[in-house]
Amino acid sequence: MQNSKSLSELLARGGNRLSQLKVRSAARSQVLEQVRGVLPPRLAQAVASAGLEHGRLTIGVVGAQWASRLRYTTDALRKTVARSLGVEILSVRIRVVAPVQAG
Repeated sequence: MQNSKSLSELLARGGNRLSQLKVRSAARSQVLEQVRGVLPPRLAQAVASAGLEHGRLTIGVVGAQWASRLRYTTDALRKTVARSLGVEILSVRIRVVAPVQAG
């Protein structure tokens, strides 16, 4: 039988894959925070996820109506988020995603 370890022990110990996952998660959280900070409050609440990869900002919203509204702001959003993060954003992709369930 293997010696079981708690999740907190595993997270504290880390490892290469886990470290990469932590860095990526922190980066996505920062992008999400920047995107929500630029938007009007009701639209910001509809944003469930955001990430930046290879110059593409991908934003997940909880409904088609919010995706439609967000498309009107993509150019200003792209420029503002790029400036605040200090990166180049070449394109914006908007996806409809399932709402996050509080557990």
